[in-house]
Amino acid sequence: MATIPVSEIPLEEIDLGDMSLWEDGPPHEIFDRLRAEAPVHWSPMATWEDEPGFWSITRPEDIHAISRDWETYSSERGGMLIADHSVPLEVQNSMFIGMDPPRHDRIKAIFQRGFTPKRIGEHEEAIRQIAREKFDLLDGREEAELVAEIAQPVVARVIGSFMGTPPEDDGHWADLALRGLAVGNDELQPGGENVATVERVLMEAMELAAERRERPTDDLTSLLVHTEVDGEQLSDLEVAAGFALLVAAGMDSTKATYSNGMVALLKNPGERQKLVDDPSLIPGAVEEFLRMHPAFLNFRRTATRDVELHGQTIREGDKVIMWYPASNRDEREYACPHQLDVERNPEHQAFGAGGRHFCLGTALARLELQVLFEETLRRYPQMKLKAEPEALPSLFTNQVKAIEVKLGPRAA
Repeated sequence: MATIPVSEIPLEEIDLGDMSLWEDGPPHEIFDRLRAEAPVHWSPMATWEDEPGFWSITRPEDIHAISRDWETYSSERGGMLIADHSVPLEVQNSMFIGMDPPRHDRIKAIFQRGFTPKRIGEHEEAIRQIAREKFDLLDGREEAELVAEIAQPVVARVIGSFMGTPPEDDGHWADLALRGLAVGNDELQPGGENVATVERVLMEAMELAAERRERPTDDLTSLLVHTEVDGEQLSDLEVAAGFALLVAAGMDSTKATYSNGMVALLKNPGERQKLVDDPSLIPGAVEEFLRMHPAFLNFRRTATRDVELHGQTIREGDKVIMWYPASNRDEREYACPHQLDVERNPEHQAFGAGGRHFCLGTALARLELQVLFEETLRRYPQMKLKAEPEALPSLFTNQVKAIEVKLGPRAA
């Protein structure tokens, strides 16, 4: 397929479940065509054994509508991943991301208590100190690798401090998060199987929850264990599944956005210089990085009834996949959508498209990203790429494997 111009490929032959399309990251040229010609498009997942196909949704207004219509597009019947076997439905249904109202609203209300603006704001100095300590380790060096040495350890410690896991376990949880979310990556999920990783995460999370039941602390895990809504506590599986969701999403999402954002800045030195000269632009630039490089490529819903959309009949039980890299680059919404503009400060769907499943950790992610970009650009304003970053192929997470850089002189 790659040898044929995208414009000449018959639409029915485009299969977004084909991992060869994702070797260099999101296939934006294909998304551009689908948005224009087939905003509701069927992919058979022909290269996946015993895996049903799915409908792709690529326009922002359609994703917006689907995200709010839980009665037609259910999370409880399958609301996370393209591949049914990646995470057992029972486990998905123990996470609020895999629930529909009213159960979703009850469970999410408990989790929201750990992500209040006050609680997030109290962590700003701690987050900055974590970032500075990791950057201090680069002093005296000429080169570094930003994913393994900055992005991963910083976000892992931030999430670990929220959840109450010790620093010595940060690498362990980061590895489990990466493996658990890399849908379609044969290196990280051999044979497409992910059940063993999920079971391990749940087992270890249950052990931590049991400790917090016996010895409460002030971390988020303890809050989840002991908080009640309408006189009811979370079950052990709900606590463990919620822990797994927060750890995996919290670690991989911020790491991915920072990494992709840094690559974008290093490839666009003029845009980077704007942020070096005027750091007040960084919060808006973070929104541009989120628009261009959403950490999660998609989320799924499952149709509860037959429904017509753009002339296509989506049948009850069909998978419906909302592609955020496509909706975030809609030329009807953004001028020059594939071009980085750190002064754009756009609205986007990187945290979802509203509705009940809007990302719980939005404020924390924005704060982490702002701190990371501020510290990076303040210290190393002349940083350069040493090698072309390699994408981490996946049907769920949008990441690069590594970012090898020449640091340049430290400015502060």
